[in-house]
Amino acid sequence: MTRLMISTVAALVALGACSRAVPPGHEGSAASPAVQQANAAVAQAADLSDPTTFADAKRGFIAAPTGQVKDAEGRVVWDFAAFNFVKGPAPATVNPSLWRQALLNNHVGLFKVRDGIWQLRGFDLANITLIQGKTGWIVVDTGTAQETAAYALAFARQHLGDQPVSAVVFTHSHIDHFGGALGVISAEEAKQRKVPVVAPVGFMEEATSENVLMGTAMGRRALYMYGNRLPRNAEGLIDNGLGKAVAYGRVGLLPPTVVVDQPQQALTLDGVRFVFYNVPGSEAPSEFTFSLPDLKAYGGAELMGQTLHNLYTLRGAKVRDALKWSGYLDAALEQAAGAEVVFNQHHWPVWGAERIRTSIERQRDVYRYIHDQTVRLMNAGLTGPEIAETLQLPKALQDELTVRGYYGTVRHNVKAVYQHYLGWFDANPANLDPLPPADAAKRYVALAGGMDKLVASAQQAYDAGDFRWAAELLKHAVYADADNKPAKELQAKAFEQMGYMAESAPWRNFYLTGALELRQGAPDKGMARDVLLDMLQYTPIERFLEAMAASLNGPKAGDTRLSINLVFSDLGEGYVLRIANGVLHFTKAPPATDANATLTLTKAFFLRMVTGGAGAKDLLLSDQTKIDGSKLDLARFFSLIEKAPGTFPIVTR
Repeated sequence: MTRLMISTVAALVALGACSRAVPPGHEGSAASPAVQQANAAVAQAADLSDPTTFADAKRGFIAAPTGQVKDAEGRVVWDFAAFNFVKGPAPATVNPSLWRQALLNNHVGLFKVRDGIWQLRGFDLANITLIQGKTGWIVVDTGTAQETAAYALAFARQHLGDQPVSAVVFTHSHIDHFGGALGVISAEEAKQRKVPVVAPVGFMEEATSENVLMGTAMGRRALYMYGNRLPRNAEGLIDNGLGKAVAYGRVGLLPPTVVVDQPQQALTLDGVRFVFYNVPGSEAPSEFTFSLPDLKAYGGAELMGQTLHNLYTLRGAKVRDALKWSGYLDAALEQAAGAEVVFNQHHWPVWGAERIRTSIERQRDVYRYIHDQTVRLMNAGLTGPEIAETLQLPKALQDELTVRGYYGTVRHNVKAVYQHYLGWFDANPANLDPLPPADAAKRYVALAGGMDKLVASAQQAYDAGDFRWAAELLKHAVYADADNKPAKELQAKAFEQMGYMAESAPWRNFYLTGALELRQGAPDKGMARDVLLDMLQYTPIERFLEAMAASLNGPKAGDTRLSINLVFSDLGEGYVLRIANGVLHFTKAPPATDANATLTLTKAFFLRMVTGGAGAKDLLLSDQTKIDGSKLDLARFFSLIEKAPGTFPIVTR
């Protein structure tokens, strides 16, 4: 079966501990004079002390957790001490503006937002929000992992009293906001007590199918974006812009019992009035914000926050619509007009009507500016890279720290707008059918006069602090010869220096993970998928079959013609799978009489196959399966489905 994944955030699940030991001989390089000079300039360009925001990040603090959260097997899911080194002035190896964000995100614990509203921050990448209802807590979002969600709720009960969960609200379809659901309340309890589970329209489809088709590639890239392999120190992972890190643990889901399907929809949950506002196609395909009129509060979900967000996420995904996002923020100005506090599902809240309005306006305007000015320059004939190199935010936006590029960046968001409208091709015929990277690299090396001369030129660029050019030259060197140790080491050093200067946490993580893999190689194993079983059970069979079709080795299938009946005994459903012309098609239908074989199985067993928990021997011997027809043809069918390991090289070829 293909390797499947529900979200690229979930790719971090079970891939390593929350703290990393630094391998001997692989400690990060010192910050070069050029990096120190660049970071010093950043420190002088804005008031990074920002006392008001630091006061906001601490406001309402009740208590902080200590120690570690472990799973049932004793593996560490979350280590509250992992980022204790993030304190004091910025080290030379960290952009001081990013260090400021890391300091702010390091305020971990239980916080009172206002009477009746609390947040648990720093237990995962996203926040868990508690709203007091008549009979218990309305839980808004549940983090990524069941273990950290359960720990967070137990921590809240320790300090606020033991209350039941009276409702669950999922603001959007990204896994760091719903994956911990079963740590908050079990499916059995939710059903028995008829606890409402509220989500925006399209939530289940997006939550259960996002990235299934491209999950392996996105999961591999997510290791770079979230810095999962990096040591937690000043030369490694310090933050992720939205929060400290992603919790890895068991992932689950509660199907919604109440779907918000109107642009504006009022609901009362456990005595608390909500007004929901659907904002699909902004930060997530399925998302809503909400106001709490009686509490004079507004929940901004992830439509807004304390950073410039991604219009394109570096792990890989469909680009987001900057114009639509800006329009939703413009509408939020009126929706939040009566609010005294805005709290979001990342970062810390904003208090006071004037500051709320300014914050939303700045976020609205930064997305609109990036959109409009990119389109203007596209129409003037500039390409994506050219626009990214030239477009600068106006001073009012550049000086606003809440829209700085700690997660998204102006540069790659500009390219996202370009891609949204014009796609990958810049219209230059030379770029219509270019050589593959490795082939072009070998020719560039030859043009440079050989490997030694090219590396020498890269060394000169590195010594001059021209790290971008050094990295460009060394990209060709390493692509041409992945075993060239001097080229790989110099490329690693160049990546480190660019990482040390990066204001964006994902950019830093990409650079530093690239350096790590140049020295250590790609990971030995891909993601562990068994932790997704609690969520995969809600994924429609069609999504798995689409991914299976996309994993068919077309050249190997060649002229093969095979038909397989797939019958789910517990669902009362059947599918006919046919291979012809190197393509796998499937149809939901009763078993075909001309099929080579019929495989009858339960969905539970099918999911074990999908997640790697069952193999060919299990297929033959399990009491949950039955094979009619040719076992040889069934084996031949599965032999044509590639099992991508998710460990492919990125910085080498």
